[in-house]
Amino acid sequence: MMQTPASMVMGIVFAPLGLVLVFTAAITPQWREGQARLNIGGTGSLLRSGAKGQGLGVRSGSVEALLLLRSDGLWESCLQVEQSELKQCWPVAGPYQRDARVRLVQGLVLTSLFLCGIGIVLACIGVRCWTDLPLRRVAASGGLLVVTAGLLSLTGLGVYTHNLRRLGVDPSQGLSNPRFPQLSLNPAGSLYFGWLGSCLQVLGGVALLFSFKRPRCPTCPSRQEQTVCPACHSCPEMTSKTDMDVYEVSC
Repeated sequence: MMQTPASMVMGIVFAPLGLVLVFTAAITPQWREGQARLNIGGTGSLLRSGAKGQGLGVRSGSVEALLLLRSDGLWESCLQVEQSELKQCWPVAGPYQRDARVRLVQGLVLTSLFLCGIGIVLACIGVRCWTDLPLRRVAASGGLLVVTAGLLSLTGLGVYTHNLRRLGVDPSQGLSNPRFPQLSLNPAGSLYFGWLGSCLQVLGGVALLFSFKRPRCPTCPSRQEQTVCPACHSCPEMTSKTDMDVYEVSC
């Protein structure tokens, strides 16, 4: 009975896992994050009294401060008060949305997800789901699309990581934010999910590319120059074995 090649099994496992991780990274708003300490001054401030009510105020001399957590993704940004349930998210807007590098990463990630999905479909068709023989060229074509998808997402992640602290920042204002002067941005969890998923896509696609290789038919022990295939039963020593694994139909 014929078995599915290990390279196909590896590819059909790694490619969907990579797709799920890249998709998770794309829809979550934790590509970069930073903390900002917001000073609250003046008596009778509503925000100050609200912070006192939840025990969130940090007194520094006569001025209270709130620690805010800011995170940005490809399509959404969030702001949260530390150690509280106060959180607000909104679609990306302003200079960050208009930044050409952010738009480039968005396009690369979307294209990567589309190509990887098509590649997985082709791989599933080629990996002998309902036929006796795997469709090697179909599976390998799917692997090529999966590899391309992984490289596109890796490119997008590289562009974002390289420009992480400069995305959406007006060059005339430098790296400082006028509203949150102490905000420092760093890579966040979604970025790591994207890197891992992209690497799995490349590994799975490369494994499927090995499907292009034509396995060799077993040779007849008495005549080494002649091969044995299901279509040509010319070796009595081997055709008598019913449990022989044969892969190809043509020699």
